[in-house]
Amino acid sequence: MTKPGPREGSAMIKQAAKEYAPLDLEKRVREFWRRTKAYEKTRKLRESGKDYYFVDGPPYTTAAIHLGNALNKTIKDVVVRWRRMQGLNLRDQPGFDMHGLPIEVQVEKSLGITNKREIEDLGIEKFVSTCREFSLDLLGKMTEVFRELGVWMDWDNPYMTIKNSFIEAGWWTLKKAHEKGLLTKNVRSLQWCTRCETALAEAEVEYTDETDPSIYVKFPIKDRTGESLLIWTTTPWTLPANLAVAVHPEFPYVKVELAGDAAVWVLEENAARIMDEADATGRIVDRMAGADMVGWAYEHPLAAKVPYHASVQAPKAHTVLASTAVTNEYTGLVHTAPGHGPEDFELMSGASTLQRRAPTRVATSARRTSRSSTISRTRAPCSTAARSCTATVTAGGVTRRSSSASRNNGSSASAP
Repeated sequence: MTKPGPREGSAMIKQAAKEYAPLDLEKRVREFWRRTKAYEKTRKLRESGKDYYFVDGPPYTTAAIHLGNALNKTIKDVVVRWRRMQGLNLRDQPGFDMHGLPIEVQVEKSLGITNKREIEDLGIEKFVSTCREFSLDLLGKMTEVFRELGVWMDWDNPYMTIKNSFIEAGWWTLKKAHEKGLLTKNVRSLQWCTRCETALAEAEVEYTDETDPSIYVKFPIKDRTGESLLIWTTTPWTLPANLAVAVHPEFPYVKVELAGDAAVWVLEENAARIMDEADATGRIVDRMAGADMVGWAYEHPLAAKVPYHASVQAPKAHTVLASTAVTNEYTGLVHTAPGHGPEDFELMSGASTLQRRAPTRVATSARRTSRSSTISRTRAPCSTAARSCTATVTAGGVTRRSSSASRNNGSSASAP
């Protein structure tokens, strides 16, 4: 009895090769797909299926793809193939993000540009066209690598954020949102790149530990003769823009009587350590919860040097506000400058303190403006302003001690 042979037309199972050459195998598979038009035929076979829209989050065209891009596209390819195997008619258009700071910074490096003024000197149109050429070149290179990875997408028809059709679609969406009353106009505190002189997304900010001047400053309390709120800050250059002092409503605070009939309010649990660091002696004469301090008005310690504070009309400006974000560190009283940070801004907005915009006395290049005060010279760097503010409050007798401290400082991740 003879063994039955394979049915006519069926494929024979071949003996596995003793050696595995992945690069050679991948090349042969890609060539097979190209020769048989496997991708195109697969899409054609699914045209009558239920529509399924796959939206590709685009990578930046800033450099060769990295492992994150490869993993991202591989996972997407698996999902797309799985859906096609279910008979769905997929829209699988890939995309590329081709404008924005990451690309501009790469072009700046290639042109030897170090700041915004040099871009203007070069010419905006020339700079933009160079960015476009840079992006298109990287798009071609990235597409080729994605193809070699075996990713099945409509690579001949990608969406590109630099195309007018894409930009106009964004404006159309914004217009429709406006027509439906979904937009509101307001002001916010944003991350800012002082080199690029433009706003930053949170994802574009990198944080590092830096050592900056720190200082204890007294804020004299109105209607409470001889009493002051004692704050501690690592950003003395923001003191001219102070509009409030925040306390935790549930924390206990104490009044420490000092020599000469003066007294300061600080967080109870840190009172002894603060007095030691400030080279002062005193005794606790009163206790109060933070909630009971809310509403106290104070005199700005730099009012004589910063004209703005003499005329500020914002409700609840120069008062104590409650915030559960206050931690039990140092004095437990937080100097709040809404023009210098989103957290401060949100606190002041919630207190209905801001009418139009938060005061900031720093230009887009991180230098003090001529409207800042009489504390530091026009366009002085903030580091210089920090020393000037410290010297001014010290000379005015409203500081207990200045020193240095480490803090987590943000900077542009796009900066060269």
